[in-house]
Amino acid sequence: MTDMHHGGIVILDFGSQYTQLIARRIREQNVYSVILPSNTRVADITAKKPKALILSGGPSSVFAGNAPDYDPNLFDVDIPILGICYGLQLLVQHYNGSVEPGTKGEYGFANIHLINANTLLDQVEDGSQVWMSHMDKVTAVPDNWTILAESSNEVIAAMCSPDGSRYATQFHPEVAHTTYGEKIIHNFLFKISECEPNWTPGNFIKNQIQKIQEQVGNGHVICGVSGGVDSSVVAALMHKAIGDRCHSVLIDHGLLRKNEAADCVSALKKGLGVNIHSVDDSEIFLKKLTGISEPEQKRKIIGEQFIRSFEKFSQELGNINYLAQGTLYPDVIESGVSHGNTAHVIKSHHNVGGLPDDMVFELIEPLRELFKDEVRKVGLELSLPETLIYRHPFPGPGLAVRIIGEITEERIKILQEADHIYINSLHEAGIYDDIWQAFSVLIPVKTVGVMGDQRTYENLLALRAVTSSDGMTADWYRMPAEVLSLISNRIVNTVNGINRVVYDVTSKPPGTIEWE
Repeated sequence: MTDMHHGGIVILDFGSQYTQLIARRIREQNVYSVILPSNTRVADITAKKPKALILSGGPSSVFAGNAPDYDPNLFDVDIPILGICYGLQLLVQHYNGSVEPGTKGEYGFANIHLINANTLLDQVEDGSQVWMSHMDKVTAVPDNWTILAESSNEVIAAMCSPDGSRYATQFHPEVAHTTYGEKIIHNFLFKISECEPNWTPGNFIKNQIQKIQEQVGNGHVICGVSGGVDSSVVAALMHKAIGDRCHSVLIDHGLLRKNEAADCVSALKKGLGVNIHSVDDSEIFLKKLTGISEPEQKRKIIGEQFIRSFEKFSQELGNINYLAQGTLYPDVIESGVSHGNTAHVIKSHHNVGGLPDDMVFELIEPLRELFKDEVRKVGLELSLPETLIYRHPFPGPGLAVRIIGEITEERIKILQEADHIYINSLHEAGIYDDIWQAFSVLIPVKTVGVMGDQRTYENLLALRAVTSSDGMTADWYRMPAEVLSLISNRIVNTVNGINRVVYDVTSKPPGTIEWE
């Protein structure tokens, strides 16, 4: 099996908010990238046979006592290194240049003046815009190093070593605000590091099929499906790899959207051409969620019961030992188990942080290293219907994380009806495909209203719609006022139990996309 992970880029994470963007920008140019903790041993880095190494930015100062650790032999690696922001200052410090604590930072937009437009800055326009985010600054480059560019604030913005093996930028080429960021990364990948653009959907599919076949052998696999793109792509991969030995199962936990279970089974049968089993365990899920309001508890309860439901179905088929699921890289990151370190838990995804310790299944997670946009490309390569590929993401815990507070059958029904109107209205307006994700949130707050000259005291509903490419960052969608008005009127006049609608205009960060 050709190892697509060799010949890529290793990114050492020094705590930058943009580290995931570096990985994505590299993959967009069909080169594999992996993020590792800053203190990863050189032996573990070189074992991955990377073509180059990138040192990310970070919030620390190279002078700080609590600065991130790294292997002291890091700079002895015989491959190109690119330092970004904090990474630049680390290179300068190691090679005996001069970094001084800043009294005034450089944040946001700046322009760069090219001094030496060498390989890294080839075809970059003089005076182009970049994105800065730093406090300390370089006052002297290491001996014989070349200054490539300065910022409009007269700060050293880019440099390289005399042998052309070490490069650094004070600005962030991975951020979209850097006009020629894509070109700079391209230059580093192909002109400096000589990477091969082999991280493609076709190669990924071939690699994963072979990997699945080696892992499963002659065994059978249960594949959890939900109708979303992630699980649909996993089901297609599994079917391609082992055929009828893959048993796709939709567990109805009672928290799906209106008519969701029937619609999903129909779409998957038609779209994938494989047999889909539907199991209604809604009564069990809802009983276990009774009285539970805390979102982490909800996720963990649902995550465990999913496994128990799969185990029960497995016994009916003959004790299947493998479970395939659509875990993505963002799921792993937000659940605090990314790149082998103790990352902060944003929220435990039911399929990562919510899994029980005594699970009997061996997991198969073909998409664990992919971002959402990469999954969609794989889906297109597998010839899945576009209605499945471009369907808005829907969380595994379903409406449990869109009903703030306690879950009851009445509250589920209210939200199902409101969300059904919302999504259908987006389709009618022709803007559904302009939005990455849209949904309704039922809030445990009641407000006074007037309907038919009568006082009402009913629930508050929030509408959420965002644009994004991978779910790691997102911006709120600028919904046309006339569409918002139409949706609000339809919901208030049709759904018993709601008398007020609001629209969420929070981006990610600082908010998450889901409310819980």
